[in-house]
Amino acid sequence: MDEVLLNKLAKRIVELRKQNNLTQEKLAEKSGVSYKHIQKLEGKYNHDPKLGTLNKIAKAFKIPLFQLLKF
Repeated sequence: MDEVLLNKLAKRIVELRKQNNLTQEKLAEKSGVSYKHIQKLEGKYNHDPKLGTLNKIAKAFKIPLFQLLKF
């Protein structure tokens, strides 16, 4: 994934997390994705996430994966 898309994804995750009144720790707990991984996904130097990871995060937000990727 290129840097522009990764940055948009990071902003989208932060946006949804805040809309759901979740801390990074709570999102990690709900999704089963480690806190450090959530930090990396939301951070400036994020890396290519795996589809399974994004699906876990979408489920934690109770939305389909395509809505997480809607940016």
